[in-house]
Amino acid sequence: MIIKEEIYIEPFDLLRVLHIYIPDDIQVGERFPVMYMYDGHNLFLDEDATYGKSWGIKDFLDAVGGRVIIVGLECNHQGNMRLCEFSPYSFKDEEFGSVKGLGKITTNWIVDVLKPYIDENYPTLPEREFTGIGGSSMGGLMAVYGVALRSDIFSKGACVSPFYDHVFERLVHDISKTQLNPDTKVYISWGRKEFGDSKSLALGTEKNLLISRILTEKGANVFPHLFIEGEHNEQSWEKEVPIFFSELNVTTQL
Repeated sequence: MIIKEEIYIEPFDLLRVLHIYIPDDIQVGERFPVMYMYDGHNLFLDEDATYGKSWGIKDFLDAVGGRVIIVGLECNHQGNMRLCEFSPYSFKDEEFGSVKGLGKITTNWIVDVLKPYIDENYPTLPEREFTGIGGSSMGGLMAVYGVALRSDIFSKGACVSPFYDHVFERLVHDISKTQLNPDTKVYISWGRKEFGDSKSLALGTEKNLLISRILTEKGANVFPHLFIEGEHNEQSWEKEVPIFFSELNVTTQL
């Protein structure tokens, strides 16, 4: 089932919708791993998705009997605030202008406020072993940042088509300096059709492999994937759902 509820984000002084998946047939005393994911409105139902197509995670989990809670945080739809809240670093972009990086605040709020709230109100397995972070595009960037910088909380990250423009060098610097829990699992993906030409594809691949190498050298178990037919949209990301759920061992049953 999908539960929608509002939660107050104090540092932004805003209410935000949570899109929460929980199994329909919860047994007495049963508790579940939790995956926190960005752009919650795009995860489960086509009618909620920005472009009319979701990742189909609900249908997938219902079909395979996955035992997991997914907490999807809806983005801020006002102006370029999604970029601000989902970027750890400030930057300037020709199309979107100045972006104030509030992603560190968002990450800390998830760790310090949202996770305790979910653990108190839902039947979770709260330990790090059962806690993950995930997202695509800007959410993929935030998943890379979150699993690397807060591996004390997140043991796994699904980093789908992460957005690196304008921020890559600062991200590499911070990841290189952080201390990573060595049992961390990280899935990183990118699609060939996300890039306009072979040079852009090579540069994008190099960036993802550099992140993969840094995390691997710190002891993480990294799963890098280049999808030959992959595009930057929900239709493509839906095809990855079974892969990262399996490789990251997200649920207690598949």
